[in-house]
Amino acid sequence: MVSLSKTIFKAYDIRGIIDQTLDAGVARQIGMAFGQAALAKGETKVVIGRDGRLSGPELAAALAQGLQAAGVDVIDLGVVATPMVYFGTNVLDAKSGIMVTGSHNPPNYNGFKMVLAGEAIHGVAITSLYERIVAADGALAAQPGAYSTHDIRAAYLQRIIGDVKLARPIKIAVDCGNGVAGAFAGDLFRGMGCEVVELFCEVDGTFPNHHPDPAHPENLQDLIRCLQTSDAEIGIAFDGDGDRLGVVTKDGQIIYPDRQMMLFAADVLTRHPGEQILYDVKCTRHLAPWISKHGGRPLMYKTGHSLVKAKLRETGAPLGGEMSGHIFFKDRWYGFDDGLYSGARLLEILTREADPSALLNSLPQSDSTPELHLELKEGENVALMERLRSDAVFPGHEQIITIDGLRVEYADGFGLARSSNTTPVIVMRFEAETPAALARIQGQFKSVILAAKPDAVLPF
Repeated sequence: MVSLSKTIFKAYDIRGIIDQTLDAGVARQIGMAFGQAALAKGETKVVIGRDGRLSGPELAAALAQGLQAAGVDVIDLGVVATPMVYFGTNVLDAKSGIMVTGSHNPPNYNGFKMVLAGEAIHGVAITSLYERIVAADGALAAQPGAYSTHDIRAAYLQRIIGDVKLARPIKIAVDCGNGVAGAFAGDLFRGMGCEVVELFCEVDGTFPNHHPDPAHPENLQDLIRCLQTSDAEIGIAFDGDGDRLGVVTKDGQIIYPDRQMMLFAADVLTRHPGEQILYDVKCTRHLAPWISKHGGRPLMYKTGHSLVKAKLRETGAPLGGEMSGHIFFKDRWYGFDDGLYSGARLLEILTREADPSALLNSLPQSDSTPELHLELKEGENVALMERLRSDAVFPGHEQIITIDGLRVEYADGFGLARSSNTTPVIVMRFEAETPAALARIQGQFKSVILAAKPDAVLPF
């Protein structure tokens, strides 16, 4: 038996290592606490699902037992992508749901993404589940909840196929990295009229080919090679649980999500002129002027899929997106992050063009770095960010944005340092008009970090 650890209750979800910080016993406790929280909001049913990880069946069964013990009815969708659980909370007779997923973490991880009474919970709402477990007297509900299964596959695929229409047939390559999206992506895109080359679409929780995380270029190399050696026009990739999208052009260029957002924003704003478009602090500085040029109002916000979802709900924005690949359509969809639906919407736009790659490659871009991580001890990241906020000086800057860490804007680029909400790291990203400007901005950040923490081992 694994003892309950507060460390698994993260900012946006619950995540742990199997048999170290997470097992069936912990899953049952979480189910019971979530069930009680649902009942407190007047919810009597909870939708659950799981990805393809080897620990999934045991954790999902224990989670269901905990929910039932609290007196909540369970609707089990079985093996699904995370957005299919979110879809279930919109179309079934239940507004709460839990997805058992380790997302893009290594195979020995698993966890839970949660929607409570229609809202993606984060922060205090997640830590309150821990407190509820600790304070619990173990009393069971007088009447345990019922358990049923439901196959949501056809309804989900048909909802997308009925909504998204291609302008012409297209041949695409799809890399699912043996994540759970592989069980649905081929049928979805074929149903839309695509010819599909499938890469690693067999669901395998050991991820034998490459890690299912399209945010990292090394995980897209098989897709790039496939485009070079086949007549597929475009490549798309998904993370382990299907809520994030990766895109590769015919000539092997990776179109990161902040540039994907340009196409989505331009399209959405034709139906929602003047509305806000939401994006996180890691996105390119070209996105805000692009949104303005297309008649929208750019709104930069904190990083975190649950935080962006909550802000989208608060503002009524028809579209939001994160550099990590979570894209949130409220236009024609439900406002949750869905890599499969985002892929469908992208193909709808691209099939209007004779050369989709030319359109993607024409989107504004600058020299930039991927995410860079300064790894620290537990708690050090928060303390270091506080020191940087109070003491750091950035010569020649135009603006410092502090909604999430420090994003320092210059006339020719930006630098970002923010504390991760899930691990003890400082996340950094840099963008500039020239390599020299990029080096200058990185040099400034290096100086202020080393001034605050002389023993820091920087990744640049």
